[in-house]
Amino acid sequence: MHKLSRSNRDKLQQFVSITGASEKAALQALKASDWHLEGAFDVFYSQPQSKSLTDTRHLEELYNRYKDPYLDMILVDGITLLCNDLQVDPQDIVMLVVSWHMKAATMCEFSKQEFIGGLQSLGIDSLDKFRERISFMRAELKDERTCTGA
Repeated sequence: MHKLSRSNRDKLQQFVSITGASEKAALQALKASDWHLEGAFDVFYSQPQSKSLTDTRHLEELYNRYKDPYLDMILVDGITLLCNDLQVDPQDIVMLVVSWHMKAATMCEFSKQEFIGGLQSLGIDSLDKFRERISFMRAELKDERTCTGA
């Protein structure tokens, strides 16, 4: 590891553990954001290469777990199962934030493209990472800039 201050080394380790990024990618994002962790997340997730870090096969397995048996969509029963797996109440407002990130045409209903594309844009490739991102999504609700698009 590079010669970093203890504070910056802690931020690097925290960034890697949350995003699953390599140390090199984490270091680039943190430097670009002047070592502000939230800014580094924005930098990292806005870069196209972060999308390739997620394994599409795992995302398709997740999608297939939740999709409706008769329609190629995740509907009410699938959302309920997803919420149980994420340990989130289906009526929790954070599910609206999830839908927003998925760019869902209908809130809390996801096509395969919406679900997989949304998870890729968030850098999520497992339920564990999805659970970790829920706390950041809750924080977005408190950030006026995110909620108003300013």
